[in-house]
Parts: sequence; structure tokens; C-alpha cells
Amino acid sequence: MIEVLHSQTPFIKGVKLARNAGHQNALLAGLTLFKDAADCFITIDADLQDDIRAIREMVEKFSAGLDIIYGVRKKRQDDSFFKKSTALSFYNLMKKLGVEIIYNHADYRLSSKRILEELLKFKETNLFLRGIYPLLGFKSASVYYDRIKRQAANQNIRF
Repeated sequence: MIEVLHSQTPFIKGVKLARNAGHQNALLAGLTLFKDAADCFITIDADLQDDIRAIREMVEKFSAGLDIIYGVRKKRQDDSFFKKSTALSFYNLMKKLGVEIIYNHADYRLSSKRILEELLKFKETNLFLRGIYPLLGFKSASVYYDRIKRQAANQNIRF
């Protein structure tokens, strides 16, 4: 599907990794591919749960001089009790371990080219981008959105 899209729209590219390097390394590989092509980058999961309407506000905040804009879920009303409990436990544990992390933020974010240049200096093989971004110390903000129920899992997506 990506090859077909690339033949129709050359700025769409895919990255084939030699092995399963993990979600975080795959994100960084994709960002690295485009590092010289843009002033800012947006990462978003392909499961169609993150509301793309938040992108406009992200771009506005970037245009106002911010380097990182986090996409943050407003609430977890559709999550099961188990999911809510484990998420809360995760964020509490990270806080106790001294990890600065944005509550209810995953990997939906806009980051400037300066951020990507700093990320590429990290030589960590076990990346945890949600923990690294706040460490960089650049000006940041959050954009809040309602998460959409997963659509991609049981559908044939056509472009």
C-alpha cells in the first residue's frame, strides 16, 4: 500500500527496517528519513484514534515559537477499568522513578527540526521518547483532544 501511495505521491515514503526494532526506534527511523525535508514533524499512530483536528492547533503553537507540542488525551472514558488502572499505575511509577512524563500523552506530537537534531544525538538503543522529549528542555505546550474509538483494526483502509 505504501509503495502504491509513493508512486502516486512521492513525498509519501515508507521505511523498511531490517528487523523489528520496536515502536520507538521505528518512529525515530521515520523522523530521520525526513530530517532535512521540513521545519517540523508530526508523529501519529496509524490506528486512527488520535484526532487529526488537533494538528491545526499544534501548528499554530509551533508558529508562535514552541518546539514541542504534545497531543494529550482529555480523558479515558472508553478505556476498561483494567486499562485505566494500569495507565495510572504506569504514570505514577514513572513519576516515582523521576521520569518527567506528560500524563495521557503517547506519541502524538509535533516537534521542531531542532528537537530532531537533539534526539539524533542520543545513542540510546532502548528509546523511550515520551521520557526523552521533556528532558531536552525546549519550550513546549500541550494540545488536548478526545480520542476516537479504534477504526483501523477491523477495516480495510483505502486511500
